[in-house]
Amino acid sequence: MFDKLIGNNQVKSNFVRLLKTGRLPNSLLLTGEDGVGKRLFALELAKSYVCRNPVGGEACDTCSACLRSDRFLIPAVDESAKVDESLRNQFKKVFWSEHPDIAIVSPLKNSIFIDAIRSLETESNFRPYEARARFFIVNEAEKMNDNAANALLKTLEEPSPTSHIILVTSRPNALLQTIRSRCQTFRFSPVEAAEIESFLLKSGKFSADDASLLSTLSAGSIGKALELNLDAFREQRETILNAVESLLSGKQRSRLLKTAEEMSDAKKKDQYAPFLNILQTAVHDIWTLSVDPDSENVVNSDIVGRLTRMSTISDRTKLASWLLMIEDLREKFSVNLNKKIATDALFMKMAA
Repeated sequence: MFDKLIGNNQVKSNFVRLLKTGRLPNSLLLTGEDGVGKRLFALELAKSYVCRNPVGGEACDTCSACLRSDRFLIPAVDESAKVDESLRNQFKKVFWSEHPDIAIVSPLKNSIFIDAIRSLETESNFRPYEARARFFIVNEAEKMNDNAANALLKTLEEPSPTSHIILVTSRPNALLQTIRSRCQTFRFSPVEAAEIESFLLKSGKFSADDASLLSTLSAGSIGKALELNLDAFREQRETILNAVESLLSGKQRSRLLKTAEEMSDAKKKDQYAPFLNILQTAVHDIWTLSVDPDSENVVNSDIVGRLTRMSTISDRTKLASWLLMIEDLREKFSVNLNKKIATDALFMKMAA
């Protein structure tokens, strides 16, 4: 049932209305930032159609059809590992759940294969085995190449009356305009921090302090809140805060170069973006507290005292210029830039 999903109440209301009236479109496009629940909403829609005992049009979540619907065997993929032909072949087909009328097309790393879309096209022309309709969810739909997108477009132009195709994407503009125009679009918003915090607390897996911190760090993404390793985050944050303190005090510039070296360590390439995010967030928090010491709009809510002390020795204008420098560095990484040299330069400019 949709009430078990958090956030985006307007989308929930729209889905419930469509289910009650039996007017669910054959082609839907769910858009919004990563981790806000788009795929879960898509599965809940599918379950509502295959459920044997729907309640007000929604899935009961207790019948055998519901229980089978979200059980998929999709291989886990190591992004750094080489892809062999056996794994590639698995992603050239749709992945069926344990229910024969619900399937997902999933990308292998950064690609959705045309063969997977052709498999969807073939399967969508068959009548449902058990339910009123069949559902095909294309996850991360923006990863279709041109050939795959054109193959999907053909299917959307001639939809089967008993099949529904749901495209899930965080980058709708990466899809062909002709694909977008053939789908009814539902836009998902970031989830409120209070809702994420409440969800984490109810799970019983997080302390109150950790739930509060994760809810602010998540930027409205429940997926990010669940995936974030707080121990690693706090370790990285301590490194960044020590560097920022050096910048504010004008001392120990050697610490800045050491921090830059740690951030851009070639053996830890996947940690660079988190380091830069932490730096930007910490500087923004200090700037926020320099403007309003009582502000509640602080991401690093667990160390407000330390950030407040740092704000008292900072220059508001300089903090604003630092934020521009960090954002400028982000934009330059769209080209092949040496992270070590660029990060050294960033810290030296911030220290000037």
